[in-house]
Amino acid sequence: QVQLVESGGGSVQAGGSLRVSCTLSGYTLSDNCMGWFRQASGKEREGVAGIDSDGTKRYADSVKGRFTISMDIAKNTLYLQMDSLKPEDTAMYYCAAGRGRVDWVFPDPSNYGSWGQGTQVTVSS
Repeated sequence: QVQLVESGGGSVQAGGSLRVSCTLSGYTLSDNCMGWFRQASGKEREGVAGIDSDGTKRYADSVKGRFTISMDIAKNTLYLQMDSLKPEDTAMYYCAAGRGRVDWVFPDPSNYGSWGQGTQVTVSS
């Protein structure tokens, strides 16, 4: 059974940084692809960043140059480093596990079969 557990969310002022983590069990990072998604109140869930087993990364235009996705295969943990945060980055952030290459599946949430419970990120102006 695949389980994904996010942590590291919180509140920060605009311009600040946060790092969210996602620890996986029942799933091997080295075999498949992962993604970070977010959902703001009243909005649809959107892809933020994706990564696959060979390290290929993809980002939403809105976060390019500010967010960095990475993974520690030995710890089976996925990370999202968020810098230069803006109030519009406020949302619930989810990690998700998918199969295939990141270019095939990101940023469509329907291509990811397993999800964590989410962690809240709030950016104040």
